[in-house]
Amino acid sequence: MTSQRLSGKRILVTCTDTYMGPAIAQLFAAEGATVVADTDPLTDPDAPTALVAASGELDAAVLNLDLPAYTARTVDIDDQQWLDGFDAMVHPLMRLVRALAPAMIERGSGAMVAMTSSSPLRRMSPQAISYVAARAAQNAFVRSAGHDLAKHGVRLNAIAQNFVANDTYYPPSIMENERFVARLKNEVPAQRLGEPSETAELALFLASEASTFIFGQVLSQDGGWS
Repeated sequence: MTSQRLSGKRILVTCTDTYMGPAIAQLFAAEGATVVADTDPLTDPDAPTALVAASGELDAAVLNLDLPAYTARTVDIDDQQWLDGFDAMVHPLMRLVRALAPAMIERGSGAMVAMTSSSPLRRMSPQAISYVAARAAQNAFVRSAGHDLAKHGVRLNAIAQNFVANDTYYPPSIMENERFVARLKNEVPAQRLGEPSETAELALFLASEASTFIFGQVLSQDGGWS
C-alpha cells in the first residue's frame, strides 16, 4: 500500500518513455499525483513552452532528458555530434525551466527536478567528452538558476546519476558483459547498479513538500562513484 505522498499534486514528467521517465511516472502516479506524461524529446525550440502551456497548473515537474552517450577523443569531436547533445539535453532543460518558472514565481512555490548525470563530477574513461560537456552544462544551469529562483520559493534541483539501471545507458544486457561487471566492482563503491525505483524515490522527495529548503543542488545518485 502506498502512502499517497503526492496526493493532490499535478506533476509534469517529460520523456516518460525513456531514461528515468518510466520509473518516476509510475511511482508518482502510485503515490497519488496526477501525472502529465509526455514523450516528446522537446528538441524543437518551441516545444517546451507549448508543453508547459498545455499542461495546466503544475505543482512540480521532472525534467527527464537523455541521449545515448557518444565517445570521441578531443581531436575527433564532431561538430554535429557536439551540437546534438546540447540540443537534446541542455537547450530543452533551459526552455522548460524558463516556461515553468513564471507561474511558480507568481504562486511562490513549486519544484523542478532535472534528471542529469554525475559523469562530469569526475573524469570519465573512455573519454566521452562531448556527452560529459552537455551534462556538465545541465548541472551548472541547475545550480545557477536554482539559486536565482530560491528567493521566490521555487525549487530547482538535479539528480546527477550514473550506474543506475535504465534502457538508455545500462540495459539488462549490460550485466552479461564480463568487463563491465569487473568495472562495476572496481569503480563503484556500492559494487552494483542502482535500481530505477531508488532514483524515483529521490525524485519524489525533491518534488514533494519534504524538500522545501533545498535549492540549486546537484545530488549524486551513483553508488558512491563520484
